[in-house]
Amino acid sequence: MTTADNPIDTTPAATAQDGTYPRPQLVRREWADLCGPWDFCFDDEDKGMTARWYRDPHFGSTIVVPFPPDSPASTIHDTSPHTLAWYHRDLTAADIERAGHGDSGGRLLLHFGAVDYRCTVWLNGSLLGEHQGGHTPFSFDLTDALEPTLEVQSLVVRAEDDPQDVSKPRGKQDWQTDPHSIWYHRTTGIWQPVWLEAVPDVYVESLHWVPDVPSSSVRVAVRLSARPPRSASVDITLSYQGAQLTTLALPISDERLDAVVPLPTQRNGQAYEEMLWSPEHPRLLDATVVLHGGEQAPPVSDIVQSYVGLRSVAVDRGAFLLNDRPYYVRSVLSQGYWPQSHLASPSADALRAEVQLIKDLGFNAARVHQKIEDPRFLFWADRLGLLVWGEMPGAYEFSPTAVNRVVAEWTEVIERDLSHPCVVTWVPLNESWGVQHIAHDAGMRDYARTLYHLTKALDPSRPVVSNDGWEHLDSDIWSVHDYESSASVVRERYADEAARSRLFRGMGPAGRRIRLSDEPDRGQPVMLTEFGGIEFAAGAPADVDPADTWGYSSASDAADFYERVRSLVDAVLASGFLAGFCYTQLTDTLQEANGLCDENRRPKLPVDDIARMVRGGTPTTGH
Repeated sequence: MTTADNPIDTTPAATAQDGTYPRPQLVRREWADLCGPWDFCFDDEDKGMTARWYRDPHFGSTIVVPFPPDSPASTIHDTSPHTLAWYHRDLTAADIERAGHGDSGGRLLLHFGAVDYRCTVWLNGSLLGEHQGGHTPFSFDLTDALEPTLEVQSLVVRAEDDPQDVSKPRGKQDWQTDPHSIWYHRTTGIWQPVWLEAVPDVYVESLHWVPDVPSSSVRVAVRLSARPPRSASVDITLSYQGAQLTTLALPISDERLDAVVPLPTQRNGQAYEEMLWSPEHPRLLDATVVLHGGEQAPPVSDIVQSYVGLRSVAVDRGAFLLNDRPYYVRSVLSQGYWPQSHLASPSADALRAEVQLIKDLGFNAARVHQKIEDPRFLFWADRLGLLVWGEMPGAYEFSPTAVNRVVAEWTEVIERDLSHPCVVTWVPLNESWGVQHIAHDAGMRDYARTLYHLTKALDPSRPVVSNDGWEHLDSDIWSVHDYESSASVVRERYADEAARSRLFRGMGPAGRRIRLSDEPDRGQPVMLTEFGGIEFAAGAPADVDPADTWGYSSASDAADFYERVRSLVDAVLASGFLAGFCYTQLTDTLQEANGLCDENRRPKLPVDDIARMVRGGTPTTGH
C-alpha cells in the first residue's frame, strides 16, 4: 500500500513504464499480476451454480489466463460454442504481499481488464460482484472477503458468453460454429490481465486529463473511492523530461475534484508548439497526483503516476485538424486478432511491436476495428506516436436489449480511454451494423443520433463519426467505404469537388447513401475509411482451407500485389477533397487474406516499399 513509507521518488514516472502495467495512466508502485495457470472447465449443462462450484471448485483442466479458451495459447483451444466457463485460482500470501497489502490497514482490489461477456466473481465462497460488458475493465474490493486463517484464498470466476446472442456488442466474433465471411473465432471469458493492487482506505479511483491548448492548461478530474477526511488535499505536479512545469495544491472535500492546471510555459506564443503531442513528436508530460489524507491520516495517503499529451483535434473547412493545423490521416485497419491468442495480445510486448509495425509501414493512424483494444496498446500509441480511432464493437440486432447494452458499454469505453492523446476520433457505429434498416426506420435513426450526441456529451473534445462507411446522420467526418479494385475508377470517383458533389447526391459505392439527412454542412472532412482489401497469400493459415481465403480483389504474385496497392493508394492521394484514408488491412485474419502482412505480422512486401506507397506525395488537403 502506498503510504508515507513509500515516498514519491520511488514511484517511476508513468511515461517510463515498460508496457506491462495493465492500467497505464493510473500507476501505483506495487501490484501483483495474476495471469498464468488457472483451473478451468466449461459448464455446458449449467450445473455449476446449483452445485455451488464457487464454494467447492474442482475443475478438470488448466488454462493460461488471460488467453481465451477458444485460442491455442490458452492450452484449451476449443473453438466449439460454449456458453458458460468457470475459472479458479488460489491467491497466496505472496500474491497479496506483492500487491503491497500488509498489516497496516487499507484495501485490496482485484482488477479485470476485460471478461467477455458477463461474469460473476467470488472469494472464499463470498460474492464479490458481477459485471456485464466484454471489452471494459472492472474491479472488486475483496478485503472483507479475505480469511486470515486460510493459507490460500480461493478466487472463482464464472463467465457467460452465449455464442448465439446477437444483441450484445460482439464485433467480429462469429455466431456460427466456424468462421465465415468477415467473422472470426470467438473470444470467450477472461482475455485481458487480472491483477491485485493494495490501496489506502480512501484512494484515487480514476483520473481524466483533457488538454486545453488555446488556454495553456489541462483540465483534470480526480475521482476518489469515498468522501475524504476533513482537511484532505490533492497535489498535482506536471513535468516534462524531468523538469517540473507546474504544481498545484488543492483542498478536496468530496469524492470528485475538477480543476484547471495552468501551464505558464505554454503561454509563450513563439514556443508553445515545442511541447505539443503529435505522431511526429509524441511528447508526453509526466503527472504525479498525491492525496494527503487530512488530520487523522498519514502525511501521504495515496500516490499515483500518470501522463498527459497536449494536443487538440477538430474538423473545419474540409480538413482534419491536429493542433489546429490540417493533418492528412494515413490510417490502416487494425483488427487486433492473433492466430494463437485471438483478441487477446500474445504478450505485453506484442502490443508495442504492433504500434511500431504500423508506424514502420508509413501510417500515422490506426482504425482499431470492431474491438476495444488493450490499454497497453494505447500507451504505446501515446508514447511512440500513432493516432487511433476508437470504435465500438457492433451488436447485430436492433432491440431494447441491444440498445441498452451498447449504450452502457460504450459509456464505459469512453470513461476508460478519455485521457489518451492518441485517441482522436470516436466511432459508435460501423456500416449500419445493428441498424441495418436505418435508411427506412425512424427508431434506428433516433438511436444512431442518440449515440452520436451521447458521445459528444461525454467527450466534446473529439470528432465523432456517426456511422462509419455510409448512411450518416449528423457526423463530424463523412466517412466512405469503397472496395473498388480499379485505380482509374477510384481516381475519377474522388477527383475533385464535382466528384464530391456526385458522391453525396447519388448512391454510394456500396449501393448505400452516404448521408441520410440534411443537417447543415459544418465543414466536415471526407475520408475514405475502408478501401483496398487485396488478397495475396503465400499460404493459408493452418486452420483455414486455402480455397476459403479471400479478399475484395486478388493479386497473382508479389509484383502484382505491389502494383495494385500502389495504384490504389496513388489514386486516393490524388484526390482533391479527401482528408485522409484507411487501408484495409494491416494483417491477414483467418480466411480474410487481404493484409499488408500475414497473420504473424510478416510484411508481404519490403517495409520500405510499403512505407513509400503509404506516404506518397503531399495530398492537397494537408500533410
